[in-house]
Amino acid sequence: MTTLTQSGGSPLLAIPLLLTPPGEEQPRQPQPAASKLATIYIGIGVLIGVDNLMYAYALQYLPVSTFSLVAATQLGFNAVTSRLINAQRFTPLIANSVVVLTFSAALLGVSSASDGTSSSGDHQPRGKYAAGFVLTLAASAIFALILSLYELTFEKVVKAQTPRWVLRVQMYSSLVASAVAVAGMMTSGEWRMIAGEAAGFRGGKVRYAATLAGTAVAWQAANLGQVRLVARVSSLFANATGTVQLPLVPVFAVVLFGDRMSGVKVVAMLMAVWGFLSYVYQHYLDDRRVVAEGSKGGEECGVCTARMAAGDVLSPDTH
Repeated sequence: MTTLTQSGGSPLLAIPLLLTPPGEEQPRQPQPAASKLATIYIGIGVLIGVDNLMYAYALQYLPVSTFSLVAATQLGFNAVTSRLINAQRFTPLIANSVVVLTFSAALLGVSSASDGTSSSGDHQPRGKYAAGFVLTLAASAIFALILSLYELTFEKVVKAQTPRWVLRVQMYSSLVASAVAVAGMMTSGEWRMIAGEAAGFRGGKVRYAATLAGTAVAWQAANLGQVRLVARVSSLFANATGTVQLPLVPVFAVVLFGDRMSGVKVVAMLMAVWGFLSYVYQHYLDDRRVVAEGSKGGEECGVCTARMAAGDVLSPDTH
């Protein structure tokens, strides 16, 4: 069920897709072949479904602190995949951002351990603990690969970064991921447990359904923003932006649930902000350099310049 909620809200994306005017696209490149797009949607969708399932089991097998520490490696994995697949250009500022954000997420995991935060993983046998560690590490690597494949799809296949294309790519790949989750529920027989789980939920069946629906909608909103960043900037920037939210969670926990804000959490939050601003400042420097060089009258963004320097061929819709 946890796996399904992460992609199950994808049909809702049809609403903004229908409301987005078709005139915004105006493609100057030939439409990609339907067979090629279907292969991409199925391939990425299956990866998303498997990745979501691995994260769900890992969180069940590991303490929250250990899970957070290992999951923080996804940004490091993404640095590797973006370099190999997307020819990401690395500068000292970008490297600093990746390292600081990774340590910020890891520091948050240490803080949760000292606060006594735990999950069902605290009482798991050693075998399941090891399995949870391996699952988290593998899921982090797959997540990094998914983001890089999204970027490759927009650059080499779709060759456009319009809102309609972002909605299409996310909706169809998430629908495939949902089908994977449903198939898993049916095969494992876990669908039989839904009625009992809803009946035992604190607050009743209505709140159970509302919780699942709200979670599904929130996941789609977050994923939509992330895929949009992948299309407009890069997979590494999207991952870095997503990592910033981890240390910000304690702030909402203090406001909504009365949790204690420790000094470690404050340091983790400040590190996350510093790492993110470091990445943003690099893009600012790239744009300033383009303006100074007078490249295309200063209209070309720093991201495009970096990609062209790496030998990529950009579509007219890139800017």
